[in-house]
This record gives sequence, C-alpha cells and structure tokens, in this order.
Amino acid sequence: MWMRNLVRAGVGALAALALAVPALAQKTKLTIYTALENDQLKPFKDAIEKAVPSVEIAWVRDSTGVVTARFLAEKSNPQADMVVGLAASSMAAFAQQGLLVGYMPKGAEALRPSFVDAAKPPTWTGMDAYLSVICFNTAEAGKTKAPKPASWKDLTNAAYKDQIVMPNPASSGTGYLTVAAWIQTMGEDAAWKFMDALHQNVAVYTHSGSAPCVQAAKGERMIGIGFDMRGAKEKTAGAPIDLILAKEGAGWEMEASGIVKGRPKANEDAAKLVMDWIASKAANELYGKFYAITAHPDVKAAPPNYPEGAVASMVKNDLGWMASNRDRILAEWTKRYDAKSAPKK
Repeated sequence: MWMRNLVRAGVGALAALALAVPALAQKTKLTIYTALENDQLKPFKDAIEKAVPSVEIAWVRDSTGVVTARFLAEKSNPQADMVVGLAASSMAAFAQQGLLVGYMPKGAEALRPSFVDAAKPPTWTGMDAYLSVICFNTAEAGKTKAPKPASWKDLTNAAYKDQIVMPNPASSGTGYLTVAAWIQTMGEDAAWKFMDALHQNVAVYTHSGSAPCVQAAKGERMIGIGFDMRGAKEKTAGAPIDLILAKEGAGWEMEASGIVKGRPKANEDAAKLVMDWIASKAANELYGKFYAITAHPDVKAAPPNYPEGAVASMVKNDLGWMASNRDRILAEWTKRYDAKSAPKK
C-alpha cells in the first residue's frame, strides 16, 4: 500500500514538474540593442520584466554610433528583436530603409506629439530628450585665469588650447547631435570653419557622450562638451563645474525605441507588449530619474543642478535631416578630425 502511495506521489510530482516546465518556457527572450547608459540597464530590465512577465530581456549595449552601424550591417539578417534607448535620428534612418515594424503603442496618444514618429502607424516612439552643454571646470580655469565661455564660438579661444574634450560624432550620439546642430544653426560652411578652429583646442575626441563631462569634472580637462544630465550628475556629486548653455542654442536629440522587422512572430508580439510599457506613464517616470525632459507631459522631472532654461535653449532640429545626412557628415568629420580620436577599445 505504502509503495502504491509512493508511486502515486512520484507520478504527481512528475506531473507538477511537467506543468511547471512549459510555464517557465513561456518566457520570450528578447535581444535588445541599446545605447542606454550602463547604470540604466538593470533598472530598465527589472521594470520591463515586472511589467511584462512573459519576456526576458537580453541587452546588447554600446554607444550610439556603434549600435547604429551594427544594426545597419545586419539589416539583411537582423539579430535584434528591438532597439530601445537609441537616438531618434538613428531610428529615423532605420525607418527610411524599412527596417522597423509600424506599431502604435497603447497610451502613445498621451505623449508629446513630437516624441512619436509621424508615420501611420509610427515606427518609433520617443522616451526622453537630452541636449548638449559645456561642462566648465572652474578650479582648472582659475589656475590659468581662463575666461568662462558663453558661446560655442568662445571655445575657439587660444586660452583653451588642449583643454577641450568632446565626443566623436561617429561613435557618440551626443557628438553627432552637437555637430548636426552646429551645421543646422550656423550653416554648412560656417560650421566647418568653426569646427576647424575648435579642433585646434581639442585634446581628444572620446567614443562616449558621458566621458567629456566626467573628464572635466575630474579636472583632467578644463572643458567637456557633453550632455545635460551627465553634467548635472557630476556637479551634484561635488565636481567644481558649471553647466553652460551656449547662447547660440543647444543641439538635442531624443532616445527612442522600436520593433525590428523580420524577426519571429512570437518575438514581435512580445516586443509590442514592451512597446506598450515604453509609452506608459510609469515608464516615463523611470526615464525622469535619468533625464529632465520626458515624452509624457505629466511627468515632471526636476534633477538637482539641472541648468535653467534648458528647454528654451533647444535649437530647431530636423531629425529626418539628421538621418538623411548622417553618413555624409560623419565621413567629412572623420576625414578632418579623426586623428585626435581616442583609441577604440
């Protein structure tokens, strides 16, 4: 009798295990290309997997330029299911080549219109916006009595010789948005002339948009051309830096997300659930922990030491133009200035 009960118990346990295995197997693994900062990856993964329990997120992270180049190189055989947190100009370039799935996420109608692709249905949805600032180390400047810059053109002052670091636009989204804004606001010829003069004062072009303000914060360089939130974070941590919005205006970009075309249907369906989260107010509240400007108008982010007047300083920016002219601009920039780029790791 006891043997029969033992057998029954064993069969029951096996049956329960058999039911549990399919339940575990139901999770869909999504490979997501991203340019999110490293310290954002875990919070975003945790939030997505909590909101969409049926998915497992596998990040493939690099800088904007590297992710963009890799994605385009794989366009005939896509390896990613989604792109999350990449520059909208890169997403627009992907859309122009028909590489993204059109999908209107649930709740996207509540977002600022400029944060949603104008296509019907949209191929990408914006998350947050970031802009270029000058991170100026006042302690380093005091050693040589170097003046505090107020404009982009002030950065050509010989007082800053070998004291400026900025991102390489071919590898950094911050670098490209800055260069693209100079060209759009100054005009092509004047912008290249300005960059020729600026190049004389640049010590190195980094492959990270965060690195310039970090280096300025540490006193490794006097000036870093970087992005708003990194500068605010470094200043809040106690760095002797001022965040300067150039009087000509600040270039800007937005982070956006979309679904990759040509992947298995199960992956595409799971990605749509993630896109619903991307557009949600809860997701925007998470973005607001890292960025001051989010897609949802009801999310009011107020990070400490964020520069006043940032939104008003944002220049008129044509994301479609940035996408269409990207290769041409980067080829010209590389020809002129790449000799000062940091070695690639």
